[in-house]
Amino acid sequence: MNKTSKKLLAAGLGLSMIAAACGGDSVAGSGDGELKFGGILPETGNLAFLGPPEFAGAELAVQDINAAGGVLGKDVVWLPGDSGDNGDVANQTVDRLLGEDVDAFIGAASSGVSLTVIDKITQAGVIHFSPANTSPAFTTYDDNGLYFRTAPSDVVQGAALADLILQDGNETVAFLVLNDSYGTGLLEAAKGPYEAAGGTVTYEVVYDPKAENFDAEIGEVVAADPDAIVVIGFDETSKILTGMIEAGVGPADKAVYGTDGNMGNALASSFDDPSVVAGMRGTLPGVDVAGTLADFKAKLDAVDPALEDYSYSAETYDAMVLVALGAIAANSDDATLIAPKLNDLTKGGEKCTTFAACKDLLEADNDADIDYDGVSGPLEFGPAGEPTQASILILEFDGSGSLKVVDSIQGQIDS
Repeated sequence: MNKTSKKLLAAGLGLSMIAAACGGDSVAGSGDGELKFGGILPETGNLAFLGPPEFAGAELAVQDINAAGGVLGKDVVWLPGDSGDNGDVANQTVDRLLGEDVDAFIGAASSGVSLTVIDKITQAGVIHFSPANTSPAFTTYDDNGLYFRTAPSDVVQGAALADLILQDGNETVAFLVLNDSYGTGLLEAAKGPYEAAGGTVTYEVVYDPKAENFDAEIGEVVAADPDAIVVIGFDETSKILTGMIEAGVGPADKAVYGTDGNMGNALASSFDDPSVVAGMRGTLPGVDVAGTLADFKAKLDAVDPALEDYSYSAETYDAMVLVALGAIAANSDDATLIAPKLNDLTKGGEKCTTFAACKDLLEADNDADIDYDGVSGPLEFGPAGEPTQASILILEFDGSGSLKVVDSIQGQIDS
């Protein structure tokens, strides 16, 4: 496959990204005629705070798909499952759901967890579609053309994070980074643009998230005395922040930043006094569901009235809608026939923004050229099965410890 290099401009920082078309002819497939989704989403583990919005997005998608008549004349089926935060839980879930003949897996949230199951899923001829994987490793992964994601690569988030740190006037920075593909990938994606724009990294460490404490790492940060500190981590971030606050380098003393793995209301609620995180800022790929998508938020709240965060809910919803549209375009629930359709369904052609509207176009003409613009954004998938346009939200904890969206950065690809 030829690769066409395109330039992504995110908040003034140039990035290279690949974008090209990919598609296939409509063929009646060999599936059983019933589209089944299996979940590998975090009910438990260090990303469990992302579970409720992702499960709500999945359940809402199933409701909307089936309300519009389903796929291939039948309701789609949703079989939820836990990813946990390690390969053992995820592999058990995948084994169970493969035994139930699922056509597409939705998840995992963690890039590291997805990397433990991607070969098993794709080699079984099943679609693996994550709403939240951001590791750059997936862009070139040998996945038999069956891996997709609605979250953008951290090449995008890294540039946005670097730009945010610099715009806030921080000339030096220290990185405390989770030891997995997400953490190390995002470190490189942020560090490169930051240094290229004139910033200096005074200290960086890749830590073990299961460590009893992070005193040594925090001591090195204190000694380096950077203008800003970035913590790229999961739920262990609360333990790191506790140590930073005790050492006098917490959010009240330094510019402290997080990313999508820890910038959730769960972080503040882990402290007896949530206001200790006030002023901490960070980035999150996605759209401001609570602030700009009132109708979608209301539907999510009806599915799960206890929702506090909405991270990756829109991306989960779009992943399932896109697979359902791919099954209609392929006239089959066979994943190997659906997959070649998906990229083209997100770009060019006649725009449609709901499953029902897109379904009408495809059922009127199986080879219709449609462009699904989802609730998570325009998507515009490149050949790697991932967005080539993206929104990165800028988040900040206010004086009470509540997380607010304060800005957003749009990534745009030049043709």
